[in-house]
Amino acid sequence: MGKKNHLAVLLEILFTSTKLGLTSFGGPVAHLAYFKDEYIDRRKWLTDKTYADLIALCQFLPGPASSQVGISIGMLRGGLWGGLVSWLGFTLPSVIVLVVFAMLYQTFTLEDAAFIHSLKIVAAAVVLHALIGMGAKLAPDGGRRAMAVTAAVVILLFPTAWVQLLLIAAAAAGGWTFFKDKAASNLESFSVNLSKKTALVSLGTLLTLLLVLPLVAGATENPLIRIFDIFFRVGSLVFGGGHVVLPMIEREVVPQGLLSADQFLSGYGMAQAVPGPLFTFSSYLGTMMEGIAGAVTATIAIFLPSFLLVMAALPFLNELRRRASFQGVLMGVNASVVGILLAAFYDPVVQSSIFDTADFALGLVLFALLNVWKVPAWMIVILGVAGGYLLQFAGF
Repeated sequence: MGKKNHLAVLLEILFTSTKLGLTSFGGPVAHLAYFKDEYIDRRKWLTDKTYADLIALCQFLPGPASSQVGISIGMLRGGLWGGLVSWLGFTLPSVIVLVVFAMLYQTFTLEDAAFIHSLKIVAAAVVLHALIGMGAKLAPDGGRRAMAVTAAVVILLFPTAWVQLLLIAAAAAGGWTFFKDKAASNLESFSVNLSKKTALVSLGTLLTLLLVLPLVAGATENPLIRIFDIFFRVGSLVFGGGHVVLPMIEREVVPQGLLSADQFLSGYGMAQAVPGPLFTFSSYLGTMMEGIAGAVTATIAIFLPSFLLVMAALPFLNELRRRASFQGVLMGVNASVVGILLAAFYDPVVQSSIFDTADFALGLVLFALLNVWKVPAWMIVILGVAGGYLLQFAGF
């Protein structure tokens, strides 16, 4: 492919992914439906089978599955630059909105505004909805439910980032031991034009950064390096989708005083109202901590593992995912994720958002709209803010 043709392909990827980034409301499942409509049905960039294979691939990796699918499609269409452009278009719209929100929050001291408290109640409803859905899917039997409850109890008693990592490792070992008999045997094969050498370099880069960044952050005490370390680690270890970002990052920033629980939950609630990946919550957090430089650092850091993992896994995952022991490991990890999110639902979500019966009533209505009537999350934000002002006007 010539340079002009390659540039045309990259521009096409950028235009298409930006359109999706501006319109893809509703979370990861909805994102995948938007991708299928645009990339597969309209533009015929991939076959239905290849698209299904890519989804299966990304479900087995930590990180944001929908973003990883978009990156993979971009790579298959336009190489490594295609993956980067695809991610940029899909992610940048929500990044801009959340950075602007963070700047307004700081400039006008919005912390005591009624709509900020409403956003925290929205966050409570959304997390509970996600928790129930994830529990049904990822902990469907007694053994995995027991693992989830154990993880929740441990993280509530010992709420540190290291305990959380140890829990995930223990869950992986437990899944390898107890759940491999539940492995699926009818997984489809797929092929990808990516060398194993590139995969090993990507994996090596990921592991090196995971080991070195905490040491560098501790030695230099540079705030941007600290931010990069926190968000890179979270992006590397989040299993279960965007909502698990909540407890993972909260343990890293709130107890250390980098943000208050109110600031944290306000941004999380606002993140429900924007299209694109929920991982752009990091852009808000980075802005609150270190301004625009913090936003850029946090956003790059949390998504960089997705690039490295996709490049590392594509040549090997087809073989690994057919192994019962590997599937068992993932079952255990996913069950622990449910428990970690359950603990986060109590602290900080409920503790920082539900203060009286009016808050509980509003949260209950929002949850019912999400869970029973399937109202999209962005509409829940609007209804939540309106409901908060209505309760304030009524004297509650």
